[in-house]
Amino acid sequence: MREKIILVCTECLSRNYTATKNKQTQKQRLETNKFCSRCNKHTLHKESK
Repeated sequence: MREKIILVCTECLSRNYTATKNKQTQKQRLETNKFCSRCNKHTLHKESK
C-alpha cells in the first residue's frame, strides 16, 4: 500500500511537496531536486520523518 510522505527543502526547511511511495519496496528515503518557492530556486528536497 502506498503511503503519503512530505518533502522538505534542505536549505530553508519548508515543507513544500507531498508525494506517495510504497514503503515495502522502497526502504530508503526519497531525495529529489524540486523548486522551492521560498528559496526561489531548485534545491534538494528530502523525505521528512
